[in-house]
Amino acid sequence: MIRLLLSDDHPVVRAGIRALLESESDLEVVAEAATAEDAVRLAATSGVDLVLMDLQFPGALQGAEATRRIRSHDGAPRVLVLTNYDTDADILGAIEAGASGYLLKDAPPAELVAAVRAAAVGESALAPAVSSRLDGSRAGGERLTAREAEVLSLVAEGRSNRDIGRALFLSEATVKSHLVHIFAKLGVGSRTAAVARARELGAIRAG
Repeated sequence: MIRLLLSDDHPVVRAGIRALLESESDLEVVAEAATAEDAVRLAATSGVDLVLMDLQFPGALQGAEATRRIRSHDGAPRVLVLTNYDTDADILGAIEAGASGYLLKDAPPAELVAAVRAAAVGESALAPAVSSRLDGSRAGGERLTAREAEVLSLVAEGRSNRDIGRALFLSEATVKSHLVHIFAKLGVGSRTAAVARARELGAIRAG
């Protein structure tokens, strides 16, 4: 039996996923979390094998960091990201945080069930569209790293280099260095143009 923790802030979404998964004889939902903080706590105390993790939650702690915290412990459960977001920043951030798989919420039921079984035993479980995004190359330049995408996402919010440095625990010089690399990869010469180009390429979230 694969014991599951559903982590999503929408009760209706959790109910739908629970109904789907528990129709399988080898899957059991043993806990649910409406916040990323609860997901981290329950992952450590509920004896679960796999956490289904959304990326967006109310509050400061988000899914990627919650994944990192869950996976930092010995004997930690695996994590399968189940979300609506498919930007490079989201995908790379989740995979680097230790997620075994990444699936979009509109995935067919059979694909979700197969991904749950694969991720639970540590196999890679990436949606085909996500896998192709990771394998493909960006037109007009190299792919942004997860850190570069993170920096640019904060630029898009109107943050200054100093603010970005504080948020990511980086020096201003390091932030500037990241921006130089970002501009070169995207073939642009300004922060505004970099944000626009990255959104066009799907490297960071739009709006």
